[in-house]
Amino acid sequence: MSVVVRTIARLLLPWVLAFGGYVIMHGHLTPGGGFQGGAVVASAVALVVIAFGAEGLKGQKNLFSFLEDLGAIAFVALAFLGIGSTFFRNVLAGGGGLFGTPVPFGPNPGWLNTGGTLPLMNWAVGLKVLAGLGSVVLLLALFGGKEDG
Repeated sequence: MSVVVRTIARLLLPWVLAFGGYVIMHGHLTPGGGFQGGAVVASAVALVVIAFGAEGLKGQKNLFSFLEDLGAIAFVALAFLGIGSTFFRNVLAGGGGLFGTPVPFGPNPGWLNTGGTLPLMNWAVGLKVLAGLGSVVLLLALFGGKEDG
């Protein structure tokens, strides 16, 4: 790819990653969440593949596999936290601590730490989607059809 495309990709990459993290983190307050944020972050993988080629990411297939497994294990582990009363119980909500701040009366003013286990589940889903879509993009770039010509 040309120098212009590579330069723009270098400039856009941190913004795309930050926006994907924002969408994941605010998923319990606004539309969005783990799936949408993971798809945004996976678009950063597509951006890197388009601008710099897939050969540089060839060794990252194991990283994508690890992230996908980590996301799945984290999601299931969070689901089993409340198994004493019910599956998927939001055990951290309202209990104090990092994610357990009680929700204020009325509309939430945007406090991120009021979601209990929901933000953690959003991160687990985001990791799974990022790794899955990133793997698909990378494998299609590595083993896809050759250009005509």
